[in-house]
Amino acid sequence: MNLTYLTETFGFRGTWNPELIVLTVLIGVAYYSFIGPLRHTFPDAEPVSLRQKIMFSAGLLLFYFSLGSPLNVSGHFLFSAHMLQQSLLYLVMPLLILAGTPKYLFRYLASYGWIRMILKIFTHPLPAVILFNALFSFYHVPFILDLAMNNLAMHNLIHLILLIAAFFMWMPVIAPVPEIHRLTHLQKLAYIFANGVLITPACALIMFAGAPMYDTYLNGPTMLCAPFFSAPIDKSMFTITMDPLEDQRLGGILMKLMQELNYGIVLAYVFTTWYRKERDQPDEGLLPH
Repeated sequence: MNLTYLTETFGFRGTWNPELIVLTVLIGVAYYSFIGPLRHTFPDAEPVSLRQKIMFSAGLLLFYFSLGSPLNVSGHFLFSAHMLQQSLLYLVMPLLILAGTPKYLFRYLASYGWIRMILKIFTHPLPAVILFNALFSFYHVPFILDLAMNNLAMHNLIHLILLIAAFFMWMPVIAPVPEIHRLTHLQKLAYIFANGVLITPACALIMFAGAPMYDTYLNGPTMLCAPFFSAPIDKSMFTITMDPLEDQRLGGILMKLMQELNYGIVLAYVFTTWYRKERDQPDEGLLPH
């Protein structure tokens, strides 16, 4: 959708969400303070690599782009835009944030008993994989999504819960500290494969439905919901720019393609790490010289 049209129609606040810009900047300032001038206040703090800084920064930008940019507004009118937002927010962004978080920061957070207990329960592979995929599928039940798209409190609550569940889901595969890695490399490969299987039914239902499932994308939303902001939408402004059924199918395809691409990259990373570890293992001396 045209950026100028969106800004003129919904205003700068509705389209670009300045409150989320402030929140994103504050998180970035805190991160670079904790890995820079405040690093030595943490025990066992080590220098953070350029790679980690880039990955955390990219994750933070993706967080804002997914929730605070015109992509969020477009997601109220195009289901395909909504599914692109979901893919970036839950499948890609958490990986970048986790990969960019130094061990000492994560250990400091986990030093609080209640956080450590939550991590112990919800980053266990079985609850982690079931929780995220169940919540994601539940969110895309038609009456739930239609309700969330027209209610700011529910919209924000669902995004928050899914964000937390997405971080829990990825921690058994990639986490800042080895204590979270409860899986062997082979188990991680199986875990990622299971994730792909569990998310498939929701995508398949959306892709192969014979009619549009969501009233929001058929007749238009009544509210524009963004973090910290909501505004009523005049439905007379709603013009269908794409056949709703084709848009719905495209959304399902986008989600599945993004999932396959992302999981494929993570699988390759896990397999390569496993191979390098096995290659670097010392000779056990079992073979005769």
